[in-house]
Amino acid sequence: MSLDELQARVSAAYADRQKLKEPSHAAAVRETLELLDRGVLRVAQKGPDGWDVNAWVKEAILLYFALSDMQTMEVGPFEFYDKIPLKKGLAEAGVRVVPPGAVRYGAFCERGAVVMPGYVNIGARVGAGTMVDTWATVGSCAQVGANVHLSGGVGLGGVLEPPSARPVIIEDGAFIGSRCVVVEGVVVGEQAVLGANTVLTASTAIIDVTGPTEVVHKGRIPPRSVVIPGTRAKRFAAGEYQIPCALIIGTRSATTDQKTSLNQALRDFAVSV
Repeated sequence: MSLDELQARVSAAYADRQKLKEPSHAAAVRETLELLDRGVLRVAQKGPDGWDVNAWVKEAILLYFALSDMQTMEVGPFEFYDKIPLKKGLAEAGVRVVPPGAVRYGAFCERGAVVMPGYVNIGARVGAGTMVDTWATVGSCAQVGANVHLSGGVGLGGVLEPPSARPVIIEDGAFIGSRCVVVEGVVVGEQAVLGANTVLTASTAIIDVTGPTEVVHKGRIPPRSVVIPGTRAKRFAAGEYQIPCALIIGTRSATTDQKTSLNQALRDFAVSV
């Protein structure tokens, strides 16, 4: 089927689940997932005006769950019971997955990606040369660029519903420190650095404190920003309390040598990772 045919049949089945009983609509869902697994399709891509979400691809993921039956899967001494199989063909794809790391079918990892004992969920995409470190989680549909480092215990939230919702996006060259949490469609710009334990949600105040007056962002970390967790005072009926925020404390230098600029940023701003 052409992409236009796939999109039309998937969206029709999403609007009326009874259509999944028709072979052509069920086949469209399965073909969409196969193209997603091969990296031909993706949930979101960067356009001239920012990131565009392919809602119909997310619809296909949700419908795939409805089409799939629970089954027992055995991998060596491990047993799993689930609807979605693990990804295959890793050696041919040039993707390293260290036991007991897991990449689910319907996710795509570009050549040179490394997944330590972490997890990459359905619909996610991991770029070339990116490290998913130990116990890091790439949630459903999260988009992770090339040459990104997700440190140990990082949690990138999954976003499946509503289908139009933007997934979590980590752009090329970003460094995400240990135990960071990024959820609710937040975008971390190219080569940004998040210090350990930074938590970013759609409502988190991201405050640039590098100038004479603060500049507040929400939902996006500007490219090359160096960010650490912080708190700010907020008054409630019961009194004044400190609530979490994120602080932009500097900018990573613009250079073609990303490793050098990262090390310099960590040293200059004394960022814990």
